Amino acid sequence: MGLFGRRERRGRGAGEPEFDLEHSGHVEGSLISELGPYDEEDAPDDGVSRLDLGSLRVPVPDGAQLQVEMDPAGPVRAVHVITQHGQFTVNAYAAPKSGGLWEEVCGELAVQLRGDGATVHSAAGDWGQELVASLGQVTLRFIGVDGPRWMLRGVVAGPPDRARASADALRELLQGTVVARGTLPMPVRTPLPIDLPEAIAEHIAQTQADPPPRD
Repeated sequence: MGLFGRRERRGRGAGEPEFDLEHSGHVEGSLISELGPYDEEDAPDDGVSRLDLGSLRVPVPDGAQLQVEMDPAGPVRAVHVITQHGQFTVNAYAAPKSGGLWEEVCGELAVQLRGDGATVHSAAGDWGQELVASLGQVTLRFIGVDGPRWMLRGVVAGPPDRARASADALRELLQGTVVARGTLPMPVRTPLPIDLPEAIAEHIAQTQADPPPRD
């Protein structure tokens, strides 16, 4: 797949249709089976190379850099994918069978971002509502997808002059992602655990054991 390449998006013209943040409503139906992302049970045999993070399998493009964010208590908080278009972060959360979690989270994000001084608006995307925020010299795009008992959330942070390319790249990243929710019961909004590949985990452990010398 042409990840992070420029391509036309279906139903997308020169401008972006906007949602009313106060009255967006829930988008009926599901586009997951058509567009991806995929539940583990429906993962395609498409030959795409994906980084296995346990609960997520993410199609990281050649040349991208990975940055691992660790929680002070030890678990991995996030894995960031850094490219010329910006920094991409994808996380998955336990969600109710009825869906609709992204609609709730989107409204909360808007309030939080505005409280931080960001300018926020909502736009229509491939899976419904997307959230766009401008804060200083950074543009943020949040996209959420409601799946079967999980919600996938992606965000890209990048310069304003690359906002459109960054948004398209985030959509392609989400489209190719596979979510492995598992069968264990979890409270709604619980982050699905991220497990690093052995080679990356060993590299981090070695770096922590032998920190670079200070000047």
